[in-house]
Amino acid sequence: MALYVWLAAAFALTLLTIHLISVALAVWRCRPQAQLAASPGAPAVTIIRPVCGLENFCEQTLRSTFALAYPRYDILFCAASGKDPAVPLVRRLIAEHPDQPAVLLIGDERISHNPKLNNVYKGWQAARQDWIVIADSNVLMPPDYVQRLLAAWRHDTGLVCSPPAGCLPSGFWAELECAFLNTYQARWQYCADSLGLGFAQGKSMLWRRAELEGAGGIRALAADVAEDAASTKAVRANGKRVRLVDAPFDQPLGNRTLLEVWRRQLRWARLRRAAFPVYYAAEIFTGGILPALASAVTVSAFNVPALAGMAAYAVVWYGAEAALAQAAGWARASSMPFTGLLRDALLPALWIAGWLGNEVVWRGNQMDVADSSALEAATVPAESGDGAF
Repeated sequence: MALYVWLAAAFALTLLTIHLISVALAVWRCRPQAQLAASPGAPAVTIIRPVCGLENFCEQTLRSTFALAYPRYDILFCAASGKDPAVPLVRRLIAEHPDQPAVLLIGDERISHNPKLNNVYKGWQAARQDWIVIADSNVLMPPDYVQRLLAAWRHDTGLVCSPPAGCLPSGFWAELECAFLNTYQARWQYCADSLGLGFAQGKSMLWRRAELEGAGGIRALAADVAEDAASTKAVRANGKRVRLVDAPFDQPLGNRTLLEVWRRQLRWARLRRAAFPVYYAAEIFTGGILPALASAVTVSAFNVPALAGMAAYAVVWYGAEAALAQAAGWARASSMPFTGLLRDALLPALWIAGWLGNEVVWRGNQMDVADSSALEAATVPAESGDGAF
């Protein structure tokens, strides 16, 4: 048998084995969890939620912050401008929950090229507690959100995070985004975390104040254009681990367009490439298209139709992903095999595009992933909105 056939067979079998191991690890880590009760003497927590514009399900996700089954927490909403469309919603939610300590802070102290970090900065400075959660506005918090974050903390932990699990998709393109978020990105993140190589995810981050202050404080997160990449490096430099909470928290999606999905994935690809180029280089081997083509080469040598070999390989590959989605309770529609195939068909193009440019756009803000230099502070003074501690 020709050498190239052996190489193709080894390539296809090796990647399929790695894929199935990653699925098994993700099934173990992402299976639904029993709701956790707050333990007696649980520490007080400050939750910082930066807002920037209105998204699908924005009221639902922000409202969930007030419905936590945790006895001692306060909320700091952060907006860069009083004219932000989310500000009236935040003020109304604060007014509807007068018994929950909550404040809206408005101001823009530009410590970096990262608009989110600039927005969060005033919240970090104002936080009163030693335990601080930074959570994006599109995270849907379950009642035991804080308990689950704290439960993941160990003696060697520097940061606890959660990747987003896409839920409530509306239409095919939103289901495609679920295929990216859930059975691809979350799967690989939980696989890496299970092997002791966790990466921070900015959607939900639980810090112990002393851990970040020991790494240089909140300004240290300006070392990379993405605050989660800078967080990963800061924690590891301190000899600690980034850990992921078991079972990721939901991010409701609603409607999406193909262009929105592409732009979001391209932004993340370029951020990963800029922060972790060695790991990013290996991403070309994480999809199912290349090994499926190798399987076609292999079976053709035995006079089996190439399409039959690819189809059999795809059934195993995407069947495992479907099993993961079902075990984790994630959104799974009849279109899932097609969204998985389309996602993996797009991965090589995304991977190449990730190498070819540095420009990304985040909520209307143009950013350059190659420029992570800190800015001299240019401040619009922060002010408190409705609510008080």
